[in-house]
Amino acid sequence: MKKPIYFFLTAGLLTFGMATFSSCDSPAENAVEENADQVEEAGEERGEAIEDAAENKADAMEDAADDMDTTVVVE
Repeated sequence: MKKPIYFFLTAGLLTFGMATFSSCDSPAENAVEENADQVEEAGEERGEAIEDAAENKADAMEDAADDMDTTVVVE
């Protein structure tokens, strides 16, 4: 009776140990993920800055078009 209990206890500990160690991230993996996150955030910020600049330029062009004097002088 002791052998089956010992067998199940050992199997349970091994399963728990494998699950615990398989979920651990390595420092190299964490560093790669952090770098990828930083690159992604920088890209998003740059994209937003470009989009804002384009919107500001479009608004300025619309304002300039509205301010233009388009009257024609006929003599």
